[in-house]
Amino acid sequence: MAEYELCEAAGKGEIDRVKSLIDAGADVTYFNEDGFTPLMLAAKIGHADIVKTLIDAGAPWNALSPSNLSAGDFAMHSGHQAAFDILLNTGIQAELILGTIARKETKVGDLDKDYLNDRVSFSEDKIMDADSKVVMMAWEKPLMEAHAKAVCSRGGSILNIGFGMGLVDTAIQQYGVDSHTIVEAHPEVYKRMLDSGWGDKTNVKIVFGRWQDVLNQLDSYDGIFFDTYGEYYEDLREFHQHLPLLLKPEGIYSFFNGLCGGNAFFHVVYCQLVSLELESLGYSTQLIPLPVKDCLGEQVWEGVKHKYWQLDTYYLPVCQSLDESD
Repeated sequence: MAEYELCEAAGKGEIDRVKSLIDAGADVTYFNEDGFTPLMLAAKIGHADIVKTLIDAGAPWNALSPSNLSAGDFAMHSGHQAAFDILLNTGIQAELILGTIARKETKVGDLDKDYLNDRVSFSEDKIMDADSKVVMMAWEKPLMEAHAKAVCSRGGSILNIGFGMGLVDTAIQQYGVDSHTIVEAHPEVYKRMLDSGWGDKTNVKIVFGRWQDVLNQLDSYDGIFFDTYGEYYEDLREFHQHLPLLLKPEGIYSFFNGLCGGNAFFHVVYCQLVSLELESLGYSTQLIPLPVKDCLGEQVWEGVKHKYWQLDTYYLPVCQSLDESD
């Protein structure tokens, strides 16, 4: 069988044989009995020429093995830099054009509106939606404190999109900023905010509604943090289009970087992608690694339908004007 031979040749680094089999019509999308594609097998041994040949022939860069690993994961874990770079560049280009991982064909706001109409449940360590999916969890507290430190580094006026459990807003308050604006769209979360006294704080302004609908109520800020639930990558991209008006020229912007948090290679692709897209808008992005493995024991996910974060390192984005960083 030509496809079996293709997998065998790719796994042994036999590039001439790989090319011959492709020319003869072997299916480059084939999965062998172990659930690996020829591209995964070539990436495992780090044969960059075969990786490129297979990609050029239409091999899916984002196919997943039974253990939820892509060819890029295999290259990354094995330290094969040349093969990894080819796969990373392929992924970035594909996502720029097609958005095959995290972008959806559905209308962008649909999930958001469904979530806003659903009941949510509050407990000490998490907020859950009606489908037992997590809106926010207490393990994120150190991350939110780090985000708050970044966006408050210049003081002044701060904007946070998405209150959730109030973790980042509690941290922002510790920096004694001049003004602190919070946009929250879920009616139950908004009510809980008011019941908890957030509306009584002298430097806090609460804006109720979807950020897309309340832009005319916002000003320009020295620091901005973005962390919404029930939205897609396209929503984040749309928000970034408004940064030139919302963020002061010397300001700091950050967002919850949960992009593809279940797959290490896809996460790298999206970190690079969002950095490129922000650069096109005039912003540099520094990604600060924060270890989170110790925060994520199995008990954290008890009763949770979807583990939205499964990686050992969180990359905290700190974005500012390119002119400011030069």
